[in-house]
Amino acid sequence: MDQLLAAADGAWRVLLMCLLLGAGLPALYTVGLRQLAAANGVDTAPPPGGRALHRGIAYLLFAIVVAAVLSGLTYIILHGFGYTFGFVDGWPSIVKH
Repeated sequence: MDQLLAAADGAWRVLLMCLLLGAGLPALYTVGLRQLAAANGVDTAPPPGGRALHRGIAYLLFAIVVAAVLSGLTYIILHGFGYTFGFVDGWPSIVKH
């Protein structure tokens, strides 16, 4: 029974990460594209002062997606060299195994 619970615990963690990274990052990118389109007035004319707000939100979402992709690549590359990438007290850190 303990093995079944351990497998279920690992399975939901994998499922959560798949949903966040597999569907969440493309969704953030899509929302960023919609914000950029709204800033350029594709569907309707943006309200006064709204162009900068839409553009700022779009760039923030793009930065989150790029940071997530770069963090994943950093983790994969450093693991190949025998290092560990993680966050210590909220700051990114690289530690030798």
